[in-house]
Amino acid sequence: MGADKREEEQGRARALISAYLSYAADVRRLSPHTVRAYEGDLADFLAWCRREGVGAIDLSRTSLRAYVASLTRAGYAAKTVNRRLSALKSFYHWLEREGVAQVDAIDSLRGRKVARTLPKTLADKDVDRMIQVCDDTDAGRRDRAFLELLYASGARISEMASARPEDIDYGRGQMRLFGKRAKERIVPLYDRAIREVASYVADVRPRLVAARKKEGSADALFVSTRGNNMSADALRRCYHRHRELAGIDAGLTPHSVRHTYATELLQGGADLQAVQELLGHESLATTQIYTHLTVDRLKAVAARAHPRG
Repeated sequence: MGADKREEEQGRARALISAYLSYAADVRRLSPHTVRAYEGDLADFLAWCRREGVGAIDLSRTSLRAYVASLTRAGYAAKTVNRRLSALKSFYHWLEREGVAQVDAIDSLRGRKVARTLPKTLADKDVDRMIQVCDDTDAGRRDRAFLELLYASGARISEMASARPEDIDYGRGQMRLFGKRAKERIVPLYDRAIREVASYVADVRPRLVAARKKEGSADALFVSTRGNNMSADALRRCYHRHRELAGIDAGLTPHSVRHTYATELLQGGADLQAVQELLGHESLATTQIYTHLTVDRLKAVAARAHPRG
């Protein structure tokens, strides 16, 4: 393939990737985090195609295998390789629906086996410590409401960022969440979380919104000290700031709170299908990992408590 032809092919591929990412965000309603990950994965794939002098649209099985082999040689973890394949497969399936390319070659690829690791969870006292380090400033009261709500709902951090004040039903003690592909679900909240959020929304949030200098109004439940909607990244930074202040393991992420929520429900006797609905999982198989986590915890307790343990 000549240089001019390669440049033309690269330009076409970039335009198609841009159109696909818009489709992923606006039609499939993938989370901003997933769209950014796919954008990076597809950009890296396009760069590999340029280096190898191959077209990015009508790839052969041989070229795709060479790409996967290059990832393995570069030392990427199996989960990273699988995510990149997922991005490629999603992109190529979209190309087929658009009548641009066939997907036979991409469908022949298989992901790498990943050793299953059980998710990390927090102890209830860890969550308490994070909440206790929140001060009584407006920002501290907002953060306390955020952390209580995160623990009470088992929400994804992206769901917290998209939450609106009207999504909280104080009378019924519940919250409306919009998960992947904008799927709606209702989750119950415990009283302490309701009180903290009600106090924040009634007293603190109006003052924060009043500090906004940009035109228009902030509509998110959680807003910054400048009165702007807090993104998922901003909420993630807020969580880690309090985690660090509380002296908690850096490996315990906001998603660990979600894992903790699920595990505590199962240990408290909740039905697996009910936990699936509360978490917004499409497949029960995704929820079943928490049963293994619960069994492992029970084994550890039995080993410590049993006289012959």
